[in-house]
Amino acid sequence: MSSKTYRVKEAFYTLQGEGAQAGRPSVFCRFSKCNLWNGREDSREQAICDFCDTDFIGIDGQNGGRYLAQELTDLLIRLWPDMSKGQPYVVCTGGEPLLQLDEALIEAMHNAGFEVGVETNGTLAAPPGIDWLCVSPKGKSEVVVSQCDELKLVYPQTDAMPQRFSAIKAAHRYLQPMADFRPAILASDSHAAAREGLSADNTKAAVEYCLQNPQWKLSLQTHKFLGID
Repeated sequence: MSSKTYRVKEAFYTLQGEGAQAGRPSVFCRFSKCNLWNGREDSREQAICDFCDTDFIGIDGQNGGRYLAQELTDLLIRLWPDMSKGQPYVVCTGGEPLLQLDEALIEAMHNAGFEVGVETNGTLAAPPGIDWLCVSPKGKSEVVVSQCDELKLVYPQTDAMPQRFSAIKAAHRYLQPMADFRPAILASDSHAAAREGLSADNTKAAVEYCLQNPQWKLSLQTHKFLGID
């Protein structure tokens, strides 16, 4: 059995808030570290992805820690309310989950009965066995994934506009309006702050693009409006 450990920032049970799986009960497993930003505010402006709204540094979040594959899978089982009800679903996210997620961990999750979803920036090759692959390109980064279940693009991005990714084969294409990522807004838990963070200009632009290019659909971060994780 592998002795590899996985660094997890946090893991929790909630509803998926965005994209094609919006509203679905899910266990989120957020891996530490990203290859497009180190997560420190003093280097945000120099990062390839300079609009991230997620804390992925370290392992100090809810249920965070270092885990062997089976240990992490056992944690996910405990977080799901009843493995006999519904289709247990885990969302592997980050940071960038493909820096750590591998075939061995996916197999352990499958053996436990989980369907495995992944949210990635698309710069790293995906291991086999993923059941739902969501690719969200960022900035100038080179996307190496050519086929996915869901292409979800934060909009607008100067270096990552929709037409750049027309060759990617995706069952679903979503535009998600870029929010205001000012620290004062990110630090607030209020619904009003979530609405303030949603840029009216970016939302209007995303809506207009979807109407003119109906192969794209609009995605909103509904969990922020609902005040859930």
